Amino acid sequence: MEWFFVSSAVGLASILLAAYLYRYIMNQESGTERMQEIAGAIEEGATAYLRRQNKTLAGFVLAMAVVLGILFSFSESIFHGVSIAISYLLGSLCTTMAAYVGMMTAVKANVRTANAARTGLKKAFPIAFYGGAVMGLSIVGLALLGISSLFYIYHIVLGWHEIPASNIVLGFSFGASALALFAKAGGGIYTKTADISADLVGKVELGIPEDDPRNPAVIADNVGDNVGDVAGMGADLIDSYIASVIAAMIIGSEIGGGTLTTLPLMIAAAGLFASIIGGLFMRVGIRSSPGAALNRGTFITCFLFVILLYMVTYSSGLSGNGWLGVFLPTAAGLTAGLVIGITTDYFTSIDRMPAQKIAEASTTGAAINILTGFSYGIMSIVPPIIGISAATLASWYFAEMFGIDPYYGISISAVGMLSIVGMIISADAYGPISDNAKGIAEQSGLGDAVIDVADKLDAAGNTSKAITKGFAIGAAALTVLALFAAYSKVVDIETLNLMEPTVVVGVFIGAMMPPLLSALLILAVGRNAERMIEEIRRQFREIEGLMEGTAKPDYARCVDIAAKGALKELMLPCLLAIVAPIATLLTLGKEALAGFLAGSIVTGIVFALFMANSGGAWDNAKKYIEAGAYGGKGSEAHKAAVTGDTVGDPFKDTAGPSLNTMITVMSLVASVFAPLVMFLMI
Repeated sequence: MEWFFVSSAVGLASILLAAYLYRYIMNQESGTERMQEIAGAIEEGATAYLRRQNKTLAGFVLAMAVVLGILFSFSESIFHGVSIAISYLLGSLCTTMAAYVGMMTAVKANVRTANAARTGLKKAFPIAFYGGAVMGLSIVGLALLGISSLFYIYHIVLGWHEIPASNIVLGFSFGASALALFAKAGGGIYTKTADISADLVGKVELGIPEDDPRNPAVIADNVGDNVGDVAGMGADLIDSYIASVIAAMIIGSEIGGGTLTTLPLMIAAAGLFASIIGGLFMRVGIRSSPGAALNRGTFITCFLFVILLYMVTYSSGLSGNGWLGVFLPTAAGLTAGLVIGITTDYFTSIDRMPAQKIAEASTTGAAINILTGFSYGIMSIVPPIIGISAATLASWYFAEMFGIDPYYGISISAVGMLSIVGMIISADAYGPISDNAKGIAEQSGLGDAVIDVADKLDAAGNTSKAITKGFAIGAAALTVLALFAAYSKVVDIETLNLMEPTVVVGVFIGAMMPPLLSALLILAVGRNAERMIEEIRRQFREIEGLMEGTAKPDYARCVDIAAKGALKELMLPCLLAIVAPIATLLTLGKEALAGFLAGSIVTGIVFALFMANSGGAWDNAKKYIEAGAYGGKGSEAHKAAVTGDTVGDPFKDTAGPSLNTMITVMSLVASVFAPLVMFLMI
């Protein structure tokens, strides 16, 4: 019972603090009438997109809930079927709320951050960060509260055995992951459609600034920051968080139950509490560096979490030194997360060698820029893969050394990496808020001093977004390894024989899926961008006085193109991620599906890291030139860098981050449907 009260209390405290921070943000001044007009247009576009997305996906969610309910009623019992359907719906609702709460807070915080930038950095930074923290704290708190409550109801109140109770909670994770895949893919298509179109016509063809109000795509671009980097990434991270906790609970219930089943909830509660305290310590330091403040908050959170982790595991009651078999793997997962964050920072930061070398390569043209960025992107996968591999080995052997099942060690290391996700989401959502604030400042004509403050906020935000993407991908790697272990436990697979032809075929098919999904998403961005580019050119051609600034563009038309195209294009790749594992299981068997998952994990992580990091490096290489290097804005090097950034945009914001959600969804589909399909085939 103690686990329920602790996890519920921390979850509720996190939600209440988020509500307080939201009130703090709303009490700040929102600036001039022009600023409010621009912010209102961004909010209107973002709200309209989410409303369309939710209407589009509502039918899929209800249909899947009915299918789950009927199938599990047939194989188990009517009550079991209804329960898992309800759990699935609640998981879907959790992801939907993650997207909605984060985005609505971001569109309120952006204009207030821009207005505070008129006073200075120390006034503006807390508004931007706390705007992100509303999402981070409220959604992680809601997820922890939801998992704890569902397991409490089915295991304690209704008296179900831990294994079926854990399987009911698995439906919650499946619902969260399926909706996260749609949200991330759709938001990624939307944001990169607008970003690419605005850059290619505005910067390259017409030579106007990035957030110039004459550009018809500028509002769509600002909206895209919210639906892609706030709503989409928030849903992505909360999906991995839920999946990691539930995978550890399932393995814990399979290997003995009791403390091992509920310990992931206590560890998650410790991580969330550390994120709350770390967020309260967030402030701009003596040197007025937002980046340093973000790093300081993250390190404080990690330090506090390790202390709390020691207290939780030491007092867990595990026999002998069993607590070390949980403490050390969890710490290994957290360490791997830090390694991934540091690596991402090195390969994508504007102050580091890779981005500057890509900028230098731009002086010889777009081709060398792309080749250089491509190569650094491939190199960037090495430290994270080594870190993930080291964490996997350490988790396995540390757990085994102290009498804990090694599969449990791997699963709890994923919980360790994602334990501080409240802080990570807060820092991630800070990025789009500061980016929007800079856009509002430029479009409102607030002057160079204010724009300079907004630039400093935005520069830190670009790095925090890149680090979050790397962290999300690494977290997904450990999460899907835990889900892979959970699948093997559920279907009773001890070893995987690569000499079996069906297993080898499964590996190849699984390895094919991440590149296929990447291609489909990038092609979707290309098709949608073509439509928007034509619309931008048409407006500059047909609206008299637009280039001179005496007439207003039709922003709504570009917003509409981005929204309709994103919702149309996301369905095929997302449905493939759900259908492919079931088809493999039905045609080739459970061992082949295990091979399928193994193949998808390997290529999924490699492709995701490569695309996210190369895209981030291309982006900051462009910004390095825009800051004055190699001829600055308008130079030939700048045009080449914009082309490289255009290639990198769908890499880092559409395909790359969607892959970690995809492999999580496929692993969850395997764990949810495999026992059911096997029962029906008997």
